[in-house]
Amino acid sequence: MAEERPGSWFGFGFCGFGQALGSGHGRQVHSPEPLCAPDLNADICRVSASWSYTALVSRAGRLHLSGSCGGALAGCRDAWASEALLVVLRDARGTAPGPELQAWAPGSALTGEPLWAQTLELEAEREDRPGAEAQAGGLPLLPGARAYVSPRPPLCRPLAPELRARRLDLGAEHALLLDELGCVFSWGGGRHGQLGHGTLEAVPEPRLLEALQGLPMAGVAAGGWHSVCVSETGDIYIWGWNESGQLALPTRSLAEDKKTVAGQATGQNEDGSEENKIAEAEDGAPATFISVQPFPALLDLPLGSDAVKASCGSRHTAVVTRTGELYTWGWGKYGQLGHKDTTSWDRPCRVEYFVDKQLQVMAVSCGPWNTYVYAVEKEKS
Repeated sequence: MAEERPGSWFGFGFCGFGQALGSGHGRQVHSPEPLCAPDLNADICRVSASWSYTALVSRAGRLHLSGSCGGALAGCRDAWASEALLVVLRDARGTAPGPELQAWAPGSALTGEPLWAQTLELEAEREDRPGAEAQAGGLPLLPGARAYVSPRPPLCRPLAPELRARRLDLGAEHALLLDELGCVFSWGGGRHGQLGHGTLEAVPEPRLLEALQGLPMAGVAAGGWHSVCVSETGDIYIWGWNESGQLALPTRSLAEDKKTVAGQATGQNEDGSEENKIAEAEDGAPATFISVQPFPALLDLPLGSDAVKASCGSRHTAVVTRTGELYTWGWGKYGQLGHKDTTSWDRPCRVEYFVDKQLQVMAVSCGPWNTYVYAVEKEKS
């Protein structure tokens, strides 16, 4: 059996409320730094970031809050952070038949009683599959995949049994669900094309994403108003709002900013070489700017890299490749892309920190304005 390689969590981006993002100097961190949680970092197995605070869960079951909200709690299996609620899955108490789902006010410091609590039946639980994304966590999908939690009432929302959900992610106004067959469903607000059904209309109930039928997916990620899927073969499909280049498509807001890739900036060719150019279409004409992409679009990573995991912030996107590299793009105002600056990019750019440090990225979890990454030492050849 292969020896487990030592790993650590890193963070970068917005930390204006004192979130454990590296050094946390000022309001932002522009390049990955180890989390400022020395007692927890080596033992963290779950990270869930909201705008003003982050929930960290250790393998020993201890929950720690960092940022605008403080507090700690023992006996925790998982946590999911939002500005309205902190949802926690705790071990069974006493003779209870199963774990307890609790909703806390983020500012409560996890003292007193939760706002809401419900015991989950043991029969509703199911173990993680081999190779499941341990760092990503199950919430907001509940054990048993029969319901999910929402930051707005009703807090616990049932799912139709025939959906057979494997993973669920929530954006600002929409939801994405991946079922056991690799099919994707979406519902909620659609005004930015984030549902992927080709319109800007809202969809009240889970609806199959027909454009991806026949393409088994391995993961889904919901941004503020955009969506990403990773296929079982390592392809990326992306759609929704592109205001800050989060779809890696040409966007006017970046073209008007001289500091960004869409204006005159340094870009990377397939062979890794760099060049300066203005965004152009294949025929040499100025590129067409895309603000909304209502259908899934296939996105190629540089060097033909295959993706294995994805996560989305409010207006940025992060993808982990099969070889353990991290690519980010979209809005970069607070350094959440990890490229040592606050530049926004409308094409995938590799985060060189992990390459330089000989680290293999295993997982990524984006908050609205920041990014958390778990990486291990690369195997010595």
